[in-house]
Amino acid sequence: MKHNELETKNELQEKSLFDKTVGRRSFLQYAGAGAAGIALVAAGCKKDRGYDNPTMGGATLDFKDDFGVLNYAYALEQLEAAFYIKVASAPPASFTAAQKAYFQDIQFHEIAHREFFKAALSTAAIGSLEVDFSSIDFTSSASVLGAAMAFEDLGVAAYNGAGPRIKNGTYLLLAGKIVSVEARHAAYVRDLISNGSFADLNSLAPLGANNAAGLDAALTPDKVLAIAGKYIKTKINVINL
Repeated sequence: MKHNELETKNELQEKSLFDKTVGRRSFLQYAGAGAAGIALVAAGCKKDRGYDNPTMGGATLDFKDDFGVLNYAYALEQLEAAFYIKVASAPPASFTAAQKAYFQDIQFHEIAHREFFKAALSTAAIGSLEVDFSSIDFTSSASVLGAAMAFEDLGVAAYNGAGPRIKNGTYLLLAGKIVSVEARHAAYVRDLISNGSFADLNSLAPLGANNAAGLDAALTPDKVLAIAGKYIKTKINVINL
């Protein structure tokens, strides 16, 4: 894990926004770095709420204030980061060179997002979650792409659904920057599976997602956690929702 985080810092520092050619891959990379980098200003607004090691009895998400929402986002970013780290370390054999490169870039984005929330929350952060990816066949490109699509669609819907709960304008702005990056991930993964399907939310329709108006889905935390729970071993307690 530390090796990947060091690579993240080095890669982001070595890239220049002033390169003459900025392709799709570079745009994704800069978008991820920008959202996470700007978001660090929220670290100055943290409170000490005594959540230093909550995973001993599970993780508690208390939605009575913004810190519950930020911990909710932190939990989802932990899940996504763990998934992409696993894929990037041993991608399916049928992945093209371009796909391997893109998934490595997305890995860096998710690590940056995860580490932002951890730093911003400080001692108010929930602990590290234990994940369960036993239902995913990491040797199969179809299985990996399907899981990536599910995670990205769910992540976008989660941020959109949590937005109205955020009271602090700074946090809301920064969450908006991060969800815009997650939406780019979702569009890219969907395009790999089926060209032009980047805005198709049929997989989330049973949960109330509807993009008939051309908007991304928005799901409440209870619906999101019910789906994400399949991949999380750590017990997550939700209060004041």
